[in-house]
Amino acid sequence: MTAFKEPLLHVEGLKQHFRITRHYTTKAVDGISFDIYPGETYGLVGESGSGKSTTGRTLIRLYEPTAGKIIFDGTDITDMDITDRAKLGISFAFQQPVRFKGIYVLDLLRIAAKKQLTVSEACEYLSAVGLCAKDYINREINGSLSGGELKRIEIATVMARGTKLSVFDEPEAGIDLWSFQNLIKIFEQMRSNIKGSILIISHQERILNIADEIVLIADGKIKNHGSKDELLPELLSQTASRGLCAKFPQEV
Repeated sequence: MTAFKEPLLHVEGLKQHFRITRHYTTKAVDGISFDIYPGETYGLVGESGSGKSTTGRTLIRLYEPTAGKIIFDGTDITDMDITDRAKLGISFAFQQPVRFKGIYVLDLLRIAAKKQLTVSEACEYLSAVGLCAKDYINREINGSLSGGELKRIEIATVMARGTKLSVFDEPEAGIDLWSFQNLIKIFEQMRSNIKGSILIISHQERILNIADEIVLIADGKIKNHGSKDELLPELLSQTASRGLCAKFPQEV
C-alpha cells in the first residue's frame, strides 16, 4: 500500500442491512473499512453471498448504506446519489449489463466519453474489447445482443469514460476465452493510459493476479487485506477447494 498518498476512496464502517421480513434483517455488509489509492488496481474477492457485490453497488449508491462513511477524492459522497457520484468520476460495470432499447452503440460510446467521438475513435474502443467494430457500431443495444456482447460493449463505455475510479463486477462473466485474455490487457491499458484506479470484483485467479492489493470479504466483513504477493498464494492454497479463486479454462 502506498501510505504516503492520500486515498482516492476512503470507506469507513460501511454497513448495508437488508430487511427480509418484518422481523428479520440480514447484514450483507457489516462495518467494512478500506482505502483505494490513485492509480492502483484492487481485487475484491469472497465467496458467493460474502457481500462483495453489495459493497460495489453501495459504493455507487445503487444501495443506500445503513451506516458508515464514503469519501471520494476528498469529498464526502455518503449521501450523494448515483448521478452525482458518476459526475465526480466513478464508473461501474455490471455483472449483467442493462439494455438500452432505442440507443445505438455509437451513441452510448459518445455519451460515455462526453464528446462527439468520430466513428474511427469509437471503433478503437470496440476493437479493444474484441468486437468487429463495423458489425457493432450501429447496433441497437437491445435483445439482439448476447450477454457476452453486452459485457464487452459496457467495458468499452467504461474505457471511453476514463474516470478516476472504475468498478467492475465480475467482468469475466459471460465472455469467451479469447475475450477473457483481452480483458486482462484492457485492465493493464486502462491503468497505464487513464491513470485511474480500478476495483475488480472477481473470483478469477488471472484477473486477481494483476491487482496491486486484494481485499478479502467473508460474512460481510473484511477478513484480510494486503498486497497481491502476500494474499494471492494464501487464497489459492487455502480456498481453491471451495471455489473462491477459479481458474479460467485453458485454450485447447
